[in-house]
Amino acid sequence: MSKPLGPYTPAVRAGDLVVVSGQGGVKDGVLVDGVAAQARQAIANAEVLLAEHGAQLTDVFKTMCFLLDMSTFGDFNEGYLAGFGDHRPARSTVGVSELPGGFRVEIEMWAHAPKQ
Repeated sequence: MSKPLGPYTPAVRAGDLVVVSGQGGVKDGVLVDGVAAQARQAIANAEVLLAEHGAQLTDVFKTMCFLLDMSTFGDFNEGYLAGFGDHRPARSTVGVSELPGGFRVEIEMWAHAPKQ
């Protein structure tokens, strides 16, 4: 996991919900190359944060996805499918003019995971 790029908490628990702040495709401090790879890595990074709060990808019910270039939507979907497997949370995907850290993709997640 990389250090946050700003003054925020990477993930928080609020009762039965775990909210993961937008994650980029950074591995070992280096931005991975390509939209599909960045999507897969962003999901992998979020998965680690979810686990720290007792949740997993199958608990995710909503994602908010940001793309630097909407013409890469197909590549993004490829990486998203690889990251989530058969699980299909509700999703919004929007094009943006800039993302931090040189990201081409950023993914936020909301999970329902009651404390055991």
